[in-house]
Amino acid sequence: MRAVVQRVDGASVQAVTGAGTETVGEIVGEGLCVLVGVTHEDTVEQARRLADKLWSIRMLEGEKSCSEANAPLLVISQFTLYGDARKGRRPTWNAAAPGPVAEPLVDAVVARLRELGAKVETGRFGAEMRVSLTNHGPFTVLLDF
Repeated sequence: MRAVVQRVDGASVQAVTGAGTETVGEIVGEGLCVLVGVTHEDTVEQARRLADKLWSIRMLEGEKSCSEANAPLLVISQFTLYGDARKGRRPTWNAAAPGPVAEPLVDAVVARLRELGAKVETGRFGAEMRVSLTNHGPFTVLLDF
């Protein structure tokens, strides 16, 4: 399981629909925008560990965590985090887990965060999305579990 975590001063995600776009998740003010990628061998236990780390990592202003600042998180599934572009001109997605494997694990990250008391917004799994954010810092961390 892989996550790109950005400290933000607000972020939103829109899903592209036949009628245009629809905002499906948004956080206002300081928080974390988290892109989550899942590979074939990932487990619910890894999802729970990732959520615990996201809730406690000290990335916010004043070296605070989301749990300390009661800051929201925007969690978005992103299979392209497991893209491989080492050969040729097109990335391959062989390492990314298929939807039926990945979706429940991303949902497990979100469920665990909510269980911990986090305010969590999400994207829409499998949809074409547009993510907007203001990276504060810039501050971005890559987490691998």
